[in-house]
Amino acid sequence: MLLSVGYAACHWCHVMAHETFEDDEVGRLVGEHLVAVKVDREERPDVDAVYMSATTALTGHGGWPMTCLLTPDGEPFWAGTYLPREQFVQLVLGAARAWREDRERVLAGGAQIVAALRRAGDRTATGPTPGEDELAAAVRTLSGEFDPQWGGFGGAPKFPPSMVLAFLLRHHGRTGDEESLRMVRGTCEAMARSGTYDQVGGGFARYAVDRAWVVPHFEKMLYDNALLLGVYTDLLRADPASRPWAERVVRETVDWLLREMWTEQAAFASSLDADTEGVEGATYVWTPAQLRQVLGEEDGRQAADLLGVTDGGTFEHGSSTLQLRRDPDDPAWWADVRERLDLHRSLRPQPARDDKVVTAWNGLAVAALAHAGWVLEEADWVDVAARCARFLLEEHVVDGRLRRSSRDGSVGDALAVAEDHGDLVDGLLALHRATGDGGWLAAAGRLLDEAVGLFGRDDGTFSATGRDAERLVVEPRTEGDNAEPGGLSALALALVRHGAQAARADHLERAALALGGMSDLVTRAPRFAGWALVAAEELVGGPVLVRLSPATTGGAREATGAGGQGPGSDPLGAAARRTPVGTLVVDGDAETPSVGGRRAATVCRGTTCDLPTTLPEDLPGRG
Repeated sequence: MLLSVGYAACHWCHVMAHETFEDDEVGRLVGEHLVAVKVDREERPDVDAVYMSATTALTGHGGWPMTCLLTPDGEPFWAGTYLPREQFVQLVLGAARAWREDRERVLAGGAQIVAALRRAGDRTATGPTPGEDELAAAVRTLSGEFDPQWGGFGGAPKFPPSMVLAFLLRHHGRTGDEESLRMVRGTCEAMARSGTYDQVGGGFARYAVDRAWVVPHFEKMLYDNALLLGVYTDLLRADPASRPWAERVVRETVDWLLREMWTEQAAFASSLDADTEGVEGATYVWTPAQLRQVLGEEDGRQAADLLGVTDGGTFEHGSSTLQLRRDPDDPAWWADVRERLDLHRSLRPQPARDDKVVTAWNGLAVAALAHAGWVLEEADWVDVAARCARFLLEEHVVDGRLRRSSRDGSVGDALAVAEDHGDLVDGLLALHRATGDGGWLAAAGRLLDEAVGLFGRDDGTFSATGRDAERLVVEPRTEGDNAEPGGLSALALALVRHGAQAARADHLERAALALGGMSDLVTRAPRFAGWALVAAEELVGGPVLVRLSPATTGGAREATGAGGQGPGSDPLGAAARRTPVGTLVVDGDAETPSVGGRRAATVCRGTTCDLPTTLPEDLPGRG
């Protein structure tokens, strides 16, 4: 078998498709000698994980497109990534010859590779739940890897470390550690002002090819933008000095999500391609002459200076990405320029959109929108999050089993994996916090209990795939957080938050057990355990939960929507928005009574709660 694994927004996947797979001679050779199987890694992350482990073991690196040769039993005996046409042809001919002349050796080689992968994947005993010492050690390790000049961690290529930043914000919120906040502020501001952030249209690209975030790999992924939306929302709460540019990023990113990623099915598409008509970044880059042509001589010159567009260019062929390394002197002028650039850019050819709706990524988007809508009192954002959640609950559950993805309203056959359950539950819990609607909490509880049964292991951790999933040659691993939350940490965080919001001590205990499966990674490589660190940080803090009673009749909530209030009319709600990052706030909890006709709050740590209070200074971090 020939297995090719890729995804819609992958630049080199398109290159290999056009120069190799669309070639008639290549098609004839593949049809003659191989059974060809094409896999969307985003629809089948379990298949991708298994064969990526083989590819990295055999070659020392991974990436997409992933190209593997398999025996009829699915055992890999050759693996690699992108191959130019001629190399691919030689591979096919060589494999055909080996299969004819030395089949037993090929079969034995595949069996040996699978056996080695199984040995490497054997689980070690779970460790202790990461506690205060381990969390502090993780911060020290991250500080040693931090880039003080450009933010982020390590060198090029540089990926937005969204989950690590979310952890550092929570560590700062619990301990007051200034180093944690410094790393978040430095990274977020560098990214917000860089070419990796779309200064005209909003939204972040997948990663930067350079240390300074100047040139991105231009695809935009839903999961990156959902996670970063949550980070910037929490940063504007935690650091008043960062609020102006952090809030700009939040509002522009939400605008981009609703304009570019919203589908007719009331959910979010997966990604925008890096390429436009085969040219990477063509939609987004500019030359000084193009700016002058669109804006006029004077405005074009000023815009080029502000946005770092030079005659030599920062990208290819003399073009430049747009950077906003300083705030414009005249915000009204910049708003007008940005609008004109956006209009002109919309007339250019646009990158293709992968309109597949992935459960996990939509769950992350629901959580981020509900939270940002509550923090910034934008009820429409919360409503959009609720519409998306309803679509997922109504359409992605088939015969009682959650599915991984849909397209054009048609749900795929692939079963949801662990992170689908964890991320969707987290989105439902965010809606419960933003609205006080107990229906979201109940739906989250049902999905979470199903997930524990489907993915739970005897040692308290979780498998990547359910007990009812297709069996592959090697069991996919769920440990570790990379571009998005891994299955184990996604379910652990969902258990932490549901345990607090539903007063389920058993879920808090199960979260602690699950996080023990990440203890080694948390200690050894915290950059790849960001979501697990978020869960551990919230767990070690209590979790801390504030339950706000519904706004009193005639108050601001009725006038301005969910969570809203007029100036000074809801001091308790305003104080709740200023609680430390990591504090969970259920706004409008029907079980929390008002006190003397005034809005009240109950502060809980774990499943132990204080008496209701009407005083803002009694809330966490307000004393």
